[in-house]
Amino acid sequence: MSKEVKQGQDVQKLVRTLVEDLGHEKAELIPILQEINDELGYISDDAITELSQLMNIPTSHIYSVATFYRMLSTEPRGRHVLQFCESAPCHVAGGRLVWQKLQRVLGLENGETSPDDKWTLLTTSCLGVCGVGPVMIIDNDLYGNVTPEQVPDILSNYK
Repeated sequence: MSKEVKQGQDVQKLVRTLVEDLGHEKAELIPILQEINDELGYISDDAITELSQLMNIPTSHIYSVATFYRMLSTEPRGRHVLQFCESAPCHVAGGRLVWQKLQRVLGLENGETSPDDKWTLLTTSCLGVCGVGPVMIIDNDLYGNVTPEQVPDILSNYK
């Protein structure tokens, strides 16, 4: 059995389990998509197809939900997702210099994933903590008042 076939079967099993546990109602779509994203690192076409069949929701609707929310991805991402706030308050507080340092240290542009699949670098709009800008989130960890000098130390926490 090829690895692709096995992965497809694993995705179907995961989706079936999540739908059984969380429910078949349309209101459960986002929590199910979050779980799939957390488990696989993204929401695959196989997962969308399986969800469509199990929940009787068109694939186009599932895809539109999966691509609307920044926390979800239909493309594979790195093990660590770094989201950097690009809002005006963070920019005024020195965010541009922090952003440039992140790009240099990681060797990535916005939306790129490192060749070793360790990092995905993203910008995002306001994270709601403007008082401690510049702000970034790595996975679920929030960092505020970030300076360019802190960037290498912060990134070193993620092996």
